[in-house]
Amino acid sequence: MQIRKATENDFERIMEIYAIARAFMAEHGNPNQWGPTSWPPEQLIRNDIERGKCHVCECDGKIVGVFYYDFGPDIEPTYAHIEDGAWLDDSPYGVVHRVASDGSVKGVGSTCIEWAYQQCGHLRIDTHGDNAVMQRLLEKLGFKHCGTIYVEEDDYPRLAFERV
Repeated sequence: MQIRKATENDFERIMEIYAIARAFMAEHGNPNQWGPTSWPPEQLIRNDIERGKCHVCECDGKIVGVFYYDFGPDIEPTYAHIEDGAWLDDSPYGVVHRVASDGSVKGVGSTCIEWAYQQCGHLRIDTHGDNAVMQRLLEKLGFKHCGTIYVEEDDYPRLAFERV
């Protein structure tokens, strides 16, 4: 599998993958993370692509996964306040959001997250409390649960994870 920055030409396929991911999450006990708001919105993805932060995972020339990646000091404002715990390291970090797969190839989530970690060596990520699939994946990849954060999109708390 290969990771590359998404282009505007990838937009329709990316939105298809997010629709597949929403259905998968709902079927696996996580209907509230993206489902009620049809997250992520089209304009957000277009902005991510334009800013070079949206990445796709390809297998045999077909886009099978998508995610957001960025790196820098304090790049995620919602991570400034963490409850019921603390971050492991205050140095600049990478952040991954909106990891999704079309389900056609095993290991897409791992590939995307490992790629991001290799870019920076310090990664933070959060997920909905009902997203058991992502929680298991993060634990498998060596992430530590650090506490709880809140996002602007909804009132559901998010489990915060970090790997250094």
